[in-house]
Amino acid sequence: MKYDLHLHSTASDGRLSPEQVIDMAVEKGLEVVALTDHDSVSGVEVAIAHAARYSSLKVIPSVEINTDLATGELHILGYFINYKDKQLMASLEKIRESRVGRAMKMIEKLGALGLPLDWRRVQELAKGESICRPHIAQAMLEKGYISTEREAFENYIGRTGPAYVEREKIQPVDAVIIIKKAGGLPVLAHPADIHNLDRLLAELISAGLVGLEAYYGNYDKVTVRKLESVAEKYKLLTTGGTDYHHFCDGIEVPMGSVDIPLESIVNLFKAAGLTYLPS
Repeated sequence: MKYDLHLHSTASDGRLSPEQVIDMAVEKGLEVVALTDHDSVSGVEVAIAHAARYSSLKVIPSVEINTDLATGELHILGYFINYKDKQLMASLEKIRESRVGRAMKMIEKLGALGLPLDWRRVQELAKGESICRPHIAQAMLEKGYISTEREAFENYIGRTGPAYVEREKIQPVDAVIIIKKAGGLPVLAHPADIHNLDRLLAELISAGLVGLEAYYGNYDKVTVRKLESVAEKYKLLTTGGTDYHHFCDGIEVPMGSVDIPLESIVNLFKAAGLTYLPS
């Protein structure tokens, strides 16, 4: 288990700073990681600079863009992006601004339900540029309104919850195009539960999608083999990762615990015009 291409930091909704993410990756003996914060690249340069202290670790500059379908959210990962690209940064800033308005409306709804929260505290918990629902869940936990952060999603701020608010929608195809324009490789994140996957892939591939995340979290062998077959059918790269956030509930898959084949890493680097030589 030497690779993890799906990690989050305080630049979005993770609980570890980019430096702490890198330190943990080194402690676990990882060789290649990707910091894939939601709609933010502010942690990428910090992570790369910190990783330069360790000869054993390579960091792929990456992002995860949240998009929407009628049936729910869909996420697009972007690998080997030019994280300083001005158009990319402007697009991500626009998405983050919509997150702020959404979060404020959720807090208003929670207040009407008798669960008031301090907006300034939510901002403090966010730390980075991107305010996400887990930050609201944290604030609710601090207030004692819930016993676990998961409960916030199940009972209040999940898609069917009374305090849920839709985001300003960005379509998956748009996210693929944003990543491609920034020189990146767009990959469909955690695709196992997506309805009409074949139809969606046809649309995304035409826009520039190059891969799907076949090795993810707690996917079992049957699911992995199915996704490998889909990738082979459409001639897509396969990637993988844990989606690690360091959440306090302790129920997520540990960093570096997903088995990602060396071939996937080699092919991803090759698609970026680079060569990966494992240690």
